[in-house]
Amino acid sequence: MERKDSTALVAVPTASTAIALRKSKQDSKLLLADGDVVLTNREEVRNRLPDILGRALARAWLDLQFEKDFMTDPLRALAESGVHLPSTMLVEVSKTTADRPKIVVYEQQQGSKFKSRVLYLQLVMVAGK
Repeated sequence: MERKDSTALVAVPTASTAIALRKSKQDSKLLLADGDVVLTNREEVRNRLPDILGRALARAWLDLQFEKDFMTDPLRALAESGVHLPSTMLVEVSKTTADRPKIVVYEQQQGSKFKSRVLYLQLVMVAGK
């Protein structure tokens, strides 16, 4: 769904930019999307996951417990935040010497020892004048 009053040059669907709280009182964790997201194939992962991982990086910068969980087991941290990936997807999170996190998402078919890179995301410092 796109906003009719937007002045953006490129239309941005509103569903891809919201952060939500879970409705349950027992689980007040922040979701990384506007609700639970279940990605079922490589194309959905390529289209939706970069935006979600950007939010995960921002949250990890501010929430030390989430950062620890995300660095230790990114798939579990994403699932707890409402993002569910296909079983063929692997997520690796690391920090470089400059302390900037890097995320690589791979796809590995069952029974294969080879994995192919689906996407790569890293924060980059940019200065302007």
